[in-house]
Amino acid sequence: MKSILRQIVALLLLLAPGLSTADAKEFLLGAELPLTGSLARVGNGTLEGITVGVEIFNRHNPSHKVKLVTIDDESSPAKAVAAVEKLASQGVVAITGGYGSNIIGPASDAANKAGLVYMTSGGVGNELTARGLKHFFRTNGSAGYTKAMAGLFTDMGIKSVSIVYSTKEATTELANDVAKAMRARKAKVAMHPFDPTITDFKPIINKVKLQDRSEAIAMVGYENDYVGILRAAKVLRPATVKAVVGVWSLATPKMAADFPDLMPNVYGTAMLPYPAGFRTAEGKEFADSYKRLYRKEPDYLGQFGYVQAQILCEAIKRADAKGTLAKGGLADEVRRTRLNTLIGQVAFDKNGDNPLFQQRMGQHQNGRIIIVWPKESATGKMNYPAVPW
Repeated sequence: MKSILRQIVALLLLLAPGLSTADAKEFLLGAELPLTGSLARVGNGTLEGITVGVEIFNRHNPSHKVKLVTIDDESSPAKAVAAVEKLASQGVVAITGGYGSNIIGPASDAANKAGLVYMTSGGVGNELTARGLKHFFRTNGSAGYTKAMAGLFTDMGIKSVSIVYSTKEATTELANDVAKAMRARKAKVAMHPFDPTITDFKPIINKVKLQDRSEAIAMVGYENDYVGILRAAKVLRPATVKAVVGVWSLATPKMAADFPDLMPNVYGTAMLPYPAGFRTAEGKEFADSYKRLYRKEPDYLGQFGYVQAQILCEAIKRADAKGTLAKGGLADEVRRTRLNTLIGQVAFDKNGDNPLFQQRMGQHQNGRIIIVWPKESATGKMNYPAVPW
């Protein structure tokens, strides 16, 4: 009898007006990301966060359903453009994702031509926000990374640094900005550009060891670059170096798991410690949802992806309520965003940039990521001087 009553109650709830999700408005959100190729690790990490953001939005907004449509750009600019064009043909209302300024640039151009909002956290090149595109937005820019890297070196008391950087546009810009900041602090700076196709970093590290004799190595590149630089340094062991510091896609649990011999004591930008710890209700819901979906702790890539999805989903809801979504009103709603998010304050300027962004620096310590800069955000003490070899 109780079983029959439960079935009747369930049926009544399903048929009750306002409680069924069958009548929920559905909106397609495109995700163009490198899920294979050289940038696959960061692409998949970002997608996990985007997926969590969409799932949480749908849970809290039963009258609206955002459906994620994902295409792998295979770490290729040309395939990223093709992915955007395909997503546009499928009727998405916006596109999120992208990684690497050289990929994001042409992909967001294609989105702009299609009249679609394109939001990313994966490109910091200054040229991205200098184009004046109405539909381009990013949550983080180069200035926040420069301040973090130079700030860490300053707190260490570093007087000399060798900057080893890829000649891609975004990495060159960041390397030059860090060099300028360190020279302003009276530090000696040696610049070592490398072609993105290089695989043997021993000649560069040998210069650092014998000519520069620097106290720190700054790596401005991508995952494969970090691995090559660290392997060369582990072989040559430059005796004067007290710290090895990189930027994005370095201070992650995935890098610690994949390269346990290279990561100890290495620094990289990170919004989150690992394991992650959240104090707010939103942060705890994000972490709980992430663990439930992926059976692992979230990292900062997932955090960035979540914030992108959060901003877009809320803007889609507002534009729909105003009846402007089909008339190009989504860009206006995104530009009105003023949020205190899991990556800090987000507000977009006329170029679609977030000037409020501030990165943090984490350090690999015994399989964990410890936030060590700025001091007010630190979750532990830095190991210094300390290197991976």
